[in-house]
Amino acid sequence: MRYITIARQAQAEHTQSRSRFIASVRPVTAEDEALAFIDSTRRAYWDAKHNVYAYIVREGGAARFSDDGEPPSTAGQPVMEVLRHAGLCDVCMVVTRYFGGVLLGTGGLVRAYSAAARMAVEAAGTTVMRLCAVLELRYAYAYHGKICAAAQILGAAVLDTSFAEDVTLKCAVETQRRKAFEERVADICGGEVSITLRDTRYIAADRDG
Repeated sequence: MRYITIARQAQAEHTQSRSRFIASVRPVTAEDEALAFIDSTRRAYWDAKHNVYAYIVREGGAARFSDDGEPPSTAGQPVMEVLRHAGLCDVCMVVTRYFGGVLLGTGGLVRAYSAAARMAVEAAGTTVMRLCAVLELRYAYAYHGKICAAAQILGAAVLDTSFAEDVTLKCAVETQRRKAFEERVADICGGEVSITLRDTRYIAADRDG
């Protein structure tokens, strides 16, 4: 299982007809986190005319947006469309508008909010989150090089390695590849390996930075 989210919290600014559009975006894992981010952004930009938001959270399937006083469908919905077009989830974006004294019209608002949202997504970058099994392997030193090579071939990320009487290696392998990885390791070691499942969780894999 995989999903795409932003790689980091980021901000971008777009100016149109003297109005400033400041897009702030961050990864979230629950609706409470999204609401807290919206609230903190509103407090940071308390003097702005509008703080428009959109968020998509996997937990509970929450996907909501607000125009925050802008004409219907000209602000929150365009921001949401940018998030959906990028295939993102577990993400929250707030676009703050400082009115510049020139009316933009509905088309102008849609273009401005969309542009600011796209710039923020680009600044944040995206990453693929993979559902992985975190495994702990214990084996003799003689097998270490071949196991590391197998991990690379099968896309297993090495998280930690310690060397004592035996080698203890902790790695994360995508759940759908777990069986093939364990079989390959057992084959390399002739069965002389201990494999323990320590955790199952989503782990980031680089997408575009």
